[in-house]
Amino acid sequence: MRRKTVRSTPEGSNVAMTLTAREHSDWMAIAIHEAVENVHHVHGGPFGAIVVKDGEIIGIGRNHVTALNDPTAHAEVQAIREACRYLNDFQLRGCTLYTSCEPCPMCIGAIYWARPDAVYFACTKEEAANIGFDDQFIYEEIALPMTQRTIPMKQMRTAQSLLPFQAWRTSTDKIEY
Repeated sequence: MRRKTVRSTPEGSNVAMTLTAREHSDWMAIAIHEAVENVHHVHGGPFGAIVVKDGEIIGIGRNHVTALNDPTAHAEVQAIREACRYLNDFQLRGCTLYTSCEPCPMCIGAIYWARPDAVYFACTKEEAANIGFDDQFIYEEIALPMTQRTIPMKQMRTAQSLLPFQAWRTSTDKIEY
């Protein structure tokens, strides 16, 4: 993995709050570069993201939806996965995510589960919609009752439905998240 160190900070410091505007701009330039390279060399979507911790890039992501035939392979998700592997943790506390575009609903969910300290984005979702990446319908679908969504979503209860939750509640080996 390529890493770039801009500066060191004391362990546990909040990098997102202590960086200068110039340093944020430098990190964003890298995320944007990843997006452009992805278009030219992978023929993927125009999206790139990086995760930074203590002045070091610990995760790089490019949109690989079509390259991997994986609708979840968005740049932010790829960067989060790589950073979590690097940290050997499922959370990104103390980290900052820089992304070339405002995250879509799926990526927003992944970001909240990963819990970075901050997210910075360059282009807006409206600018993405102008080139054919329109997520507005997903925002609208989420707001609808399940019975009115385009893709039918129906609860299906069985006698075993609650078994996984009961196992979790009584587990002594669980890791809360």
